Amino acid sequence: MAPLRGARAAFAFLTRVPVGGHPYAETELAWASAQFPLVGLVLGGILAALHRLLWPVGPLADAALVVAASLLLTGALHEDGLADTTDALGGTHDRARVLEILKDSRVGTFGACALLVSVVARVTLLAQLGRSAAWALPLVGCSARVGPVWQMVALPYVSGAHAKSRLIVRATLPKALTASAWFAAAAAALFARHLLSGQRLAVLAAALAAVTLVTSWRYARRLGGITGDFLGATEQLCELTGYLVLAWGGPFS
Repeated sequence: MAPLRGARAAFAFLTRVPVGGHPYAETELAWASAQFPLVGLVLGGILAALHRLLWPVGPLADAALVVAASLLLTGALHEDGLADTTDALGGTHDRARVLEILKDSRVGTFGACALLVSVVARVTLLAQLGRSAAWALPLVGCSARVGPVWQMVALPYVSGAHAKSRLIVRATLPKALTASAWFAAAAAALFARHLLSGQRLAVLAAALAAVTLVTSWRYARRLGGITGDFLGATEQLCELTGYLVLAWGGPFS
């Protein structure tokens, strides 16, 4: 039952959806990370339904409201990680100072600029996708949450021993493979329905892998491992990359 309870814990951790189920055992929390892409898939499905409902207001307004809804559903958890990470890595080269900034709840100039770029870029790319956003939202929501799970496997967790996410980020190889399987299943379903070409799928997978590798290298070099904020930043960068690849015109459609 641990993987099933882990899925519930994943929704409790990543979203504001009142799924309940507390308290969770350590074994259940350990399986939560494997279900992160499932959370993204479900959230993406909800946002896709909202996108269809709002389509009459026009692509740009539709996209803006969909992104706003995503912030409400997740409590801007990943955006908070992006802001803190950008402030920390952009504001200092000292390791101790990086940790200090990560713990600071205030948003600095680097973080504010990163949030602005993230929100505006997602709105613009979703508007560019038009009606295709209905299937892009679940796919990107799922795929963007795979990279952080692999980072949990590859890099040590350097936050304090009492950090609230310390049990969830202890991912192992089976968890990362399970997370990847969710992405593979979502992509296969779209490919089978001729909504996603093999070429674009390959580019998407390669681009997400590149973002994960580059950010992993950066985190390891600057801090020697990952924090919860770093994982949130990776999710945001993968999300932006996913929408960019899917919205890109050319030979991959």
